[in-house]
Amino acid sequence: MTGVSPWLALPDGRPTPGLTRTLRAAHETFVTRGAPPPQAGVRAVVWDSWRRSLGSGVDPDGAGPPVDLLDDDLAAYRAAHPLAPVLPVIRRLLVEDAEADRMIVAVTDADGRMLWVEGDRRLRSLAEGMHFVPGARWSEDVAGTNAPGTALALDHPVQFYGSEHYRRPVQPWSCSAAPVHHPVTGVLLGAIDVTGGDHVASPHVLTLVRATVAAVESELRWLHREERRDGARPVRTAPVRETAPLLEVLGRERARLTRAGGPVELSLRHSELLLLLAEAAAAGEGRSAERLAAECHAGEAAAVTVRAELSRLRRLVGPDLVGSRPYRLLGPLETDLDAVRRLLDRGAVTAALDRYPGPVLPRSSAPGVAAARRRTAAGLRAAVLAARRPELLLRWTALPEARDDAAAWQALLEVVPAGSPHRAAAAAHLLALRRAARG
Repeated sequence: MTGVSPWLALPDGRPTPGLTRTLRAAHETFVTRGAPPPQAGVRAVVWDSWRRSLGSGVDPDGAGPPVDLLDDDLAAYRAAHPLAPVLPVIRRLLVEDAEADRMIVAVTDADGRMLWVEGDRRLRSLAEGMHFVPGARWSEDVAGTNAPGTALALDHPVQFYGSEHYRRPVQPWSCSAAPVHHPVTGVLLGAIDVTGGDHVASPHVLTLVRATVAAVESELRWLHREERRDGARPVRTAPVRETAPLLEVLGRERARLTRAGGPVELSLRHSELLLLLAEAAAAGEGRSAERLAAECHAGEAAAVTVRAELSRLRRLVGPDLVGSRPYRLLGPLETDLDAVRRLLDRGAVTAALDRYPGPVLPRSSAPGVAAARRRTAAGLRAAVLAARRPELLLRWTALPEARDDAAAWQALLEVVPAGSPHRAAAAAHLLALRRAARG
């Protein structure tokens, strides 16, 4: 139809006879044969999104997207998000009538994580089965073709009708979404999405979503002006929790300690000592100089050397952080290592990979640090292998730790969809590993 917007799923407001059958046949051809030429009846925006989904390793029949944020972490993240102050606008324009209109309204961050999911209670209960819940990540590279994820990927309003979704578990639903930007800085903040039955893919719903985005951005502009007018006094105050010092050791040659006064780059030896004390504190323990010497040096080392280094470390970071007799932390100290462990404990493997830029202090040969490095990598590896999700295995095998991990490459080969370019690369790498093992 000439002049019809390519972003509309159902220009006439309802599916034409045979549309679902046409889309499902095209989808079946696509996922079984790789990426054949575009077929009649499939919009270009859909075909392109299917190609990106396939290239990202999304399983068309796999489990729901990962839930990255839960409980207190989700609450704190939502409270601090720039869209939190304008939630009343979204509720007034979309959520209040959502139950009567048989719709779910979702607000995401710029990475596709669901921040708020509200609206029709019965539909929300059904949607939980596909992990359409707060804290779950619906970015296109993880969840495949979907309105909020694709709207963020393309930075454009878009809607999808049922069988246009890449993942089959999502195909009973339709959705319309539009990205939200900060009206002053232009920064992408997230997306507003409406999900439900076929009627959600009609033009008037996308118009309603776009109007809501316009109202939200207008409210953000007003809030920005109020903040500037009031100077240091913020328009919205949120509960402020005192932040513990943060020690970053993942993927770093030397640790960085961030306190209220700003970041401090530590020497390698001080990095090792502070990490070892943090690991001891996690077990509710302190360390003697002799024990720290054994954990810091591969061979014999005099405890007096460690005492001297700890004395210099205390002068650098302050006596309120590190105590003596035994050496121990005197207050809370967060590490990026702790964050990865907590995410793995909750089963949030994608979020754990996001927080894992590389191994613990890779240049350190200290036995205690090497043990922490091995434990962390082993925990992450086990979680990725257990999940058996293509996008996770692709990310794990791209890390240096997995270069020679034949089991991980074999798992990747088994789960990557047929026709994906990653499948051939995985097969070639696995073959090279096996030849090397045979000598």
